[in-house]
Amino acid sequence: MDPEAHLDPYRTRRDFTRTPEPGAEKPARRKPRPPRFVIQEHHATSLHWDFRLERDGVLVSWAVPKGVPTDPRKNHLAVHVEDHPLSYIDFAGTIPAGNYGAGTVAVWDHGTYEEQKWTDREVMVTLRGKQVEGRYVLFQTGGKNWMIHRMDPPPRLAEGGEREAMPVAVEPMKASLAADLPANQKEFGFEFKWDGIRATLYSEGGRIKLLSRSQEDITRRYPELRGLGAVLGAREAVLDGEVIAVDQQGRPSFERLQERMGLTKEAEVRRKMRQVPVAYMIFDLLYLDGHSTMGLTYRERRRMVEGLGLKGRYWQTPKSVEGEGEAMRDTSRSAQLEGIMAKRLDSTYQPGRRSANWLKVKNWRGQELVIGGWLPGAGARDGRIGALLVGYHDQGRLVYAGKVGTGFTEKLLGRLAALLEPLRRPDSPFEAGIKAPTAAIYVEPRLIGEFRFAEWTRTGQLRHPAFKGLREDKDPRSVVREEA
Repeated sequence: MDPEAHLDPYRTRRDFTRTPEPGAEKPARRKPRPPRFVIQEHHATSLHWDFRLERDGVLVSWAVPKGVPTDPRKNHLAVHVEDHPLSYIDFAGTIPAGNYGAGTVAVWDHGTYEEQKWTDREVMVTLRGKQVEGRYVLFQTGGKNWMIHRMDPPPRLAEGGEREAMPVAVEPMKASLAADLPANQKEFGFEFKWDGIRATLYSEGGRIKLLSRSQEDITRRYPELRGLGAVLGAREAVLDGEVIAVDQQGRPSFERLQERMGLTKEAEVRRKMRQVPVAYMIFDLLYLDGHSTMGLTYRERRRMVEGLGLKGRYWQTPKSVEGEGEAMRDTSRSAQLEGIMAKRLDSTYQPGRRSANWLKVKNWRGQELVIGGWLPGAGARDGRIGALLVGYHDQGRLVYAGKVGTGFTEKLLGRLAALLEPLRRPDSPFEAGIKAPTAAIYVEPRLIGEFRFAEWTRTGQLRHPAFKGLREDKDPRSVVREEA
């Protein structure tokens, strides 16, 4: 094999007066030693890893979009690219915009390898690096497309424990509503309560997946958050947090977020994200690099998630303050936030459970309720929805909780009418509570709304309620009255 001829594609793609990449000079003779490999993290148009094996005077190369797998149950795509010169094995730097492969290159791992098999369609090697060790096989699936597969069991962790597979889906832990701060504040950490939608974020191989609390995949709705995968890079992580949008005063606004929640078409999402950008507020870490962290204490998990340094334009890791509940609540009230969360410092993460270890202390009352019908409007709302009829579930029965006639925009009234009209039914879905108004038009109880109100009356009705927006991340049957 003539290395010079094999490097012609490398040369023709590059102008070495404009890129810091090494040229394709003939390599100097070197003493016999095991062949080397390098894995370079390449932040180009999209994040990927360049996997290169030294052979016959060149670096035979593949671009691996999700990185070299550690789990033998997962095969990753590896795109065969042009051979690179041996001098590229140490290259790290920035390839300027306008050049082939523009972006930042860093050496992620390097070492030596042993060759077990090498054909035009299959390459089997044993890697001996600092981060990657073990037997791997690359096999061609068609043209430039290959797959890379780990043949050995998952590598043991640096500290000696067994690697745990990253969870596919974790149902978020829930908080109990509290009337006031806990008496033993020193045993709790306090965070702001964000007026958004709960979401767990899964990052693997620089790509993210975002799941709502009902386990719906909502990744495509919030493209702003994809960059978080590039920041985490090769790290495998599961984060717990809240997607929010802010109003003109910079306060989290569930009403504002409504403009993004229902969008699914890419063109609509792209257009709206310029008007209503979102952010991901990260407050917990559930898995990191082969470890489930859910058995650790809240204090330990907070230290770990803050240690990741996840701070950017579209994501933040807000601080948790230990023992200072009064000050935290005062600050939340001054900022006109929804309230605060109190989380016991020694508590573990309990997926799907509503626990007294996590408390939500609201600055005003709020409640999710199921929409069971509406009252026709009059006057300025003639021919439109005048008020929504709402309720909650109690022991399987839908309890009527009152009517809500404020908090609507004209646009929202139109949307509600379009959603509710196909759900009409002849009889009331409410099975308990006081009787609904006789002029009611009933619907199947499938839609959930978020409401703000002053208090519950003695007859179980909302006093001075206002509509905030629709929720699409929860099963209507799970909506119950929150007590405090």
